[in-house]
Amino acid sequence: MEKKIRVLMAKPGLDGHDRGAKVVARALRDAGMEVIYTGLRQTPAMVAEAALQEDVDVIGISILSGAHMALVPRILEELQQRGIGDMPMFVGGIIPPDDVPALKEMGIREVFGPGTRTEAVVTLIHQILGQ
Repeated sequence: MEKKIRVLMAKPGLDGHDRGAKVVARALRDAGMEVIYTGLRQTPAMVAEAALQEDVDVIGISILSGAHMALVPRILEELQQRGIGDMPMFVGGIIPPDDVPALKEMGIREVFGPGTRTEAVVTLIHQILGQ
């Protein structure tokens, strides 16, 4: 039996809006993936620890608060401290286009904005994992 792709969907920071994260999580489940959703208001350490404990293949971060340039580096640092700094990660939410190159330079595989079709996220994950 083939191992299911495991995706951690996380909502770091004080952002209280999770509709987009839940829509993406459902689409990933519908595509046959196993999704672990952290819930709201996670710290970077909590996100990294969940990724480690749940043995996920990919991390999806949803940020609508504008704190992405503060939170993403801290999450990456926490992943590095846990020995999983090479964990593929994508970000979705309200991200100004000017911030996208900096996020990608940090190692973020893709940045998805409002209106992105869920199929694009599924395709990205398959590309990342070579499937």
